[in-house]
Amino acid sequence: MVDKVTWQQAGLTEPGRYMFRFGWLTVTAEDLAVWQKLPNAAFSLVRTTATTDAGEEFRLGAFELREDLPLGEK
Repeated sequence: MVDKVTWQQAGLTEPGRYMFRFGWLTVTAEDLAVWQKLPNAAFSLVRTTATTDAGEEFRLGAFELREDLPLGEK
């Protein structure tokens, strides 16, 4: 199970709801703004109360800075 996601892994440039291997992920403009300022940020996945027939639903929660990624890599 994935518990954190980075910009490099997500590869997103627009807010929205996206399907990943672990389920649906909703990303806001504010989440993307953090990744633009801090490209090495790894967000925790927070399961929402909504579960659909298509799978589990997640949003991005708290983030930590990862030093194991080259700066600016996305």
